[in-house]
Amino acid sequence: MPGAVTSCREAPAPVLARFEEALARLPGRYMDGSFCGRPWGVTVKRSEDGKRIWLYGEELGGTDIVSFNLYRLAGSGSLLKPCEMSSDKVIEFVLGFEPSSEAASLR
Repeated sequence: MPGAVTSCREAPAPVLARFEEALARLPGRYMDGSFCGRPWGVTVKRSEDGKRIWLYGEELGGTDIVSFNLYRLAGSGSLLKPCEMSSDKVIEFVLGFEPSSEAASLR
């Protein structure tokens, strides 16, 4: 595991570890899936040097979005930077997002 994620408001370490593990399992591309029983389209991009992960998700047929950057720090750990939303919302989304079976098979 790369280290602890930090944000403006700290979440418990086990939650942050699960967040990083769930994010690492998402493929680096666009995928359909679901969150809280609603359909979502999500794009994940990773920088070539592995120091930044960007995620943007939209509720399909709805108005909700999730967007953030995760920066790997030079020492240990990472910095989570949500885009105009709480860290809690981002963490909850990544932990609860389920890629479609088609998206999961392309990993």
